[in-house]
Amino acid sequence: MGIKQVYELNSQYNNQKSFYGKAKIVEYENGDKDLISYTTKVASIINNKLFIYGYYSNTTARHINEFLLQHGFKKMSKAEILAY
Repeated sequence: MGIKQVYELNSQYNNQKSFYGKAKIVEYENGDKDLISYTTKVASIINNKLFIYGYYSNTTARHINEFLLQHGFKKMSKAEILAY
């Protein structure tokens, strides 16, 4: 499974103008995607199923929620992310 492209997560649902290159999406040839916040993989969409690997910081939670909303999932609270 090769990487198709890597691009910045844009701020569409957040009141920030930008995430300033701190959040990236790695998209694979098969359509799966990883969210990288700073240098850590924090979430993935694999076969249209969501995986969240933990709660790291408020900033990373904003990245995760932006990723979720852009891919048709609902926004999550800190408690929901921790319990996921």
